[in-house]
Order: sequence, then structure tokens, then C-alpha cells
Amino acid sequence: MLILLAFIIVFHITSAAFLFISTIDSAWWVGKDFSTDIWYLWTNGTNPTALNETFSDYPAIQAVQATMILSTILCCVAFFVFILQLFRLKQGERFVLTSIIQLLSCLCVMIAASIYTDRHEEFHKGPYYDFIKVNSGQFGYSYVLAWIAFAFTLLSGIMYLILRKRK
Repeated sequence: MLILLAFIIVFHITSAAFLFISTIDSAWWVGKDFSTDIWYLWTNGTNPTALNETFSDYPAIQAVQATMILSTILCCVAFFVFILQLFRLKQGERFVLTSIIQLLSCLCVMIAASIYTDRHEEFHKGPYYDFIKVNSGQFGYSYVLAWIAFAFTLLSGIMYLILRKRK
């Protein structure tokens, strides 16, 4: 049981790390001389342009930002709730609250990655973006990590739902 518990804790921490990296790092859309994340457009790796300045009228990028932050927070909260429930629950009870919070985190990261997938072309329009040919890029590793974090949070949410506290 101790090995299973260690595996679940490592799996949850890995999910949280993937969420942190995909939210913070600048590799959602990459090209030859630029990279973008959900916050900035980086040209030549040093010149950031805030996406909110360019898209203050466009709420989709703000929805991606908000749901990625919310998913990261929910994943961390689920971990702390799991630790509390580990010592508070009676033997044989399930970690239902932890599972619900983790599945909400899963839902948030899915919404963020889905919106970005659908609207990423609209995020890169305008005269400045045409100048550096942002449309010639491809999805970066932070975007892929967001989808992997979706799968990890879904699996861990299901594991918590099934898991019963045993000796």
C-alpha cells in the first residue's frame, strides 16, 4: 500500500509540474524567430510583447489564461486536500473530494487547450504578427504538455475516485 501511495503522490506532483510548465513557459506556438505562450509573443527570444495589449478586446486568450491558472490552482488544492484526507478519513472511505477537485482541474486544462487549439490563428493576426510571419509556426512543447497534463489529471482524478484508504 505504501508503494501505491508513493506512486499516486508522484503522479499528482508530476501533473502539477506539467501544469506549471505549460502555463508559464513560452512554447505554445513556436517558429523560426519567435515563440508565444499564453502571455507573450517573444521575438528573437528577448523582445516580449504582451498578448493582452494586442487582444484586449478579444476574450479568448484571457479565457485560456484564466482556465490554465485555475487548473494549476485546483491541482495544487487537490494535492493538499488529499494529504488532509489521508490522515482524516476513516479506513475504507474514498477520496471523493480530492477526486472532484482533480477532475475540475482536468476540465479547466481541457477547456484552455481546446480554446487555444480552436483560436490560435486569431491570436496571431495583425500588422506586427504579419511582419514576423507567426502563422508559419507550429505547436510547441508547452501546448503538448498541457494536453499531457489533461490526461494525467484525468487519470489521477479517476484513481482518487476508485482509491479506498486501506491499511
